[in-house]
Amino acid sequence: MGKTLLCLGFGYTARALAPRLLADGWRVIGTSREPVAAEGVEMITWPGQTVPLDGVTHVLNSIGPAADGDPVLAAMGDEITAAPGLEWVGYLSTTAVYGHRDGAWVDEDTPMTPSSERGDWRARAEAQWQAVPGLPLHIFRLAGIYGPGRGPFAKLMAGKARRIIKPGQVFSRIHVDDIAQVLAASIAQPRPGAIYNVCDDDPAPPQDVLGHAAELLGLPVPAEVPFDEAGMTPMARSFYGENKRVRNRRIKDELGVELLYPTYREGLRAVLEAEDMESFVPPAQPPGV
Repeated sequence: MGKTLLCLGFGYTARALAPRLLADGWRVIGTSREPVAAEGVEMITWPGQTVPLDGVTHVLNSIGPAADGDPVLAAMGDEITAAPGLEWVGYLSTTAVYGHRDGAWVDEDTPMTPSSERGDWRARAEAQWQAVPGLPLHIFRLAGIYGPGRGPFAKLMAGKARRIIKPGQVFSRIHVDDIAQVLAASIAQPRPGAIYNVCDDDPAPPQDVLGHAAELLGLPVPAEVPFDEAGMTPMARSFYGENKRVRNRRIKDELGVELLYPTYREGLRAVLEAEDMESFVPPAQPPGV
């Protein structure tokens, strides 16, 4: 019997995973709040339409939680619990569950001490999914996601990018194609109860990443702006409130994953090529600049 993946929330990550499975003969079903089209994928508008679970062997949930908990479990928790034939369930969480660590390293065994609302909501949602009896659950704690259409190049080209400096600050990140290969590897080697950090090998200061992206485009590196003078939104400032380095040994040791983009340098180059910006011509500089 063929395999069927149900993607609850057919977003950026699911769109990277689906072609891999479709190429292997899988049936892929996706849900979206608004009607959308995705080649080869059976799309359902949800909430609204009935989400089929008959024949579904794998479930990937990327729908974010709210203050009152996980919306998927609230709406169809009983149906998921009773679904026959589930072999693998993946829940996309975030490394924000570890909270602020003053730049220290964390791994999957580090206790969760979220220091932001989004991290707290995710930690509680993880616990809700873990409480479902008999579920073949796999949790993936994702670092900052980037890839085609989601990177620093557009802001740089528009002249709106700023290199915000907060001494000692680093972020972990991950290319969407590497998330897809981690998920595919887990599907091929299920271990119910497993938790995986999904990030690259190089937690790096954000200003270094932006500076490298500018160099790839042939643009001047944006000027530095001290964090306290940056005038950031509360949401943006909250990201800078967490500083940690995330280890990824488990995806390598248990799943045999070899990252396509082990650092942002390889990843940004791939994004540049995917977005066909190699022919980008930097704007002319005014005299004297």
